[in-house]
Amino acid sequence: MDSNLLKILPYALRYKSHIVWNVTYNILYALFSTLSFIALIPMMQVLFDNAEKVTEKPVFEGIGSLMNFSKNYLYYHITTLSELKGPQYALMLVVALVISTFLFKNIFNYLASYHIMHLKNGVLRDLRTTMYDKIIELPISYYSEKRKGDVMARMLGDVNEVQNSFFSILELIIKEPLTIVFAIVSMLAISVKLTLFVFIFIPISGFVISRIGKNLKSKSVKAQNEAGFLISIVEESLSGLKVVKSYNAEGSFKNRFNDSVNRLLKLSNSIGNKNNLASPLSEFMGIVVIAILLWYGGQMVLLEKAANGKPLLDGAAFLAYMGLAYNILTPAKAISKASYSVKNGLAAAERVFEVLEVENEIQNKPNAVQKTTFDNKISIENINFRYEEENVLKNFSLEIPKGKTVALVGQSGSGKSTIANLLTRFYDVQEGSVKIDSVDIKDINMHSLRGLMGLVTQDSILFNDTIKKNILLGKPNATDEEIIEALKIANAYEFVKDLPNGIETNIGDAGNKLSGGQKQRLSIARAVLKNPPIMILDEATSALDTESERLVQQALENMMQNRTSVVIAHRLSTIQKADKIVVMQKGEIVEQGTHEELLAKNGSYSKLVMLQSFE
Repeated sequence: MDSNLLKILPYALRYKSHIVWNVTYNILYALFSTLSFIALIPMMQVLFDNAEKVTEKPVFEGIGSLMNFSKNYLYYHITTLSELKGPQYALMLVVALVISTFLFKNIFNYLASYHIMHLKNGVLRDLRTTMYDKIIELPISYYSEKRKGDVMARMLGDVNEVQNSFFSILELIIKEPLTIVFAIVSMLAISVKLTLFVFIFIPISGFVISRIGKNLKSKSVKAQNEAGFLISIVEESLSGLKVVKSYNAEGSFKNRFNDSVNRLLKLSNSIGNKNNLASPLSEFMGIVVIAILLWYGGQMVLLEKAANGKPLLDGAAFLAYMGLAYNILTPAKAISKASYSVKNGLAAAERVFEVLEVENEIQNKPNAVQKTTFDNKISIENINFRYEEENVLKNFSLEIPKGKTVALVGQSGSGKSTIANLLTRFYDVQEGSVKIDSVDIKDINMHSLRGLMGLVTQDSILFNDTIKKNILLGKPNATDEEIIEALKIANAYEFVKDLPNGIETNIGDAGNKLSGGQKQRLSIARAVLKNPPIMILDEATSALDTESERLVQQALENMMQNRTSVVIAHRLSTIQKADKIVVMQKGEIVEQGTHEELLAKNGSYSKLVMLQSFE
């Protein structure tokens, strides 16, 4: 059994009752599908005045004689009605019987579909929820290596494919095979000779269809990977549209997109051809067998006689037999289609579980500490950290006392932002430790650790929602008054109050209805409302113009009062009031002290100040 099939079972088993009912109704559907054709025999016999005469009411003698009893009971009523009221009443009885069997067949088909629908939609919901939970929980490092578009394709397209294709398996192993089995049992009861042809046809057809479907799963995986790449191109094009246009790179992006679309076209056509061939091929092979049955069975009806001079096969039984034989074709086609669908579903499941099975290396320890207060200091002790092979921090140590502002400065690539990533546990240190109040942050529950911190990044990350909803992220139960107070501290209320709907104004995708300075001040307001004891500012003013920087700097100073702050700065003018300035170079501390102390040293910091004064 395919391993992905086993992995999907726990999701399906949550809906056991729907599975049980689906299987039950599929069995009944298969049974009545066969009975609906068998019911044609007495109808045609009455029509041709060839019905079996049963004059004595049959007696039920136990479950073993059920079939014989049912047949005799029906023919007893046909005989009685024909004698008392005429053959037209007997015909009405058998026509009512045919209609009833077809009615029950379709009712059970509907009920089976009803339960499979609930099963499929339930599993789809659970898979999406599990997938989204996993995507949110995976560390930041995972997404530095993966295309966002590919993750989106797995989350949306592949999970849908699992839902659409995978549960064909219930029909593949229950509904269609049982329809064939019941039909063949009935056909054997009518004529063993004729049924031998069917036994020859089924394995030949199965072999041919399986040969056509070879390599279908591997091609499906390739197609789904390509679809992920395609979504990535679209996602990158939209998020970087200004750059694409300003560099006249539309042609280059169109070429990338077209190449991917053409690769996907070839794969989809190849998969589609095989899918499309299965159904007509199985039908054609079935019709060939039916033609042979018509020729051979027709001779049994017309030419061959038994010892008593009657035909070897009754005409009405032969017509019902042909109906049963044709009834095998529909499930045979469905099985071939479902087997291809399952292969597509297995390929999609493989990609879904590839993400679900990624090990999250940054997790809470079983006995993680719930830390809700910050009392003393943050200690960074002898840290070595690298991204893959590249050493970013080397033997780095720093102490940040409570209530103090420590600024990290240095050239790009000196490791400043890495400190912010390690403090928030977006990444884990390889050697050394980060401690809060002498407790290693690896021993602190991550939710409570991040609850102690507020983060304002260089890129103002806002969401396509109202100002209020964006700011409430830090404190979901805050009142409008608290939100407005936070906006005032962040120097943001001056522009928010003039917006058409105030704090209820939607700010657009990534906040693009606002200027850079306005977005940054909203990010600061969000951190202010959260009111954490530790604030991490990662180049919070580097992308702003002078006027916006002044307003944002003022907002930051308002926020940092009586708070422990780690400020990662590119513009040195923003950190002159810091209690300690740490100058970094290639992952090591080269100088530290106050602004005045470092200027007096006339070293690296002094050079940086001088360089920026010429900018």
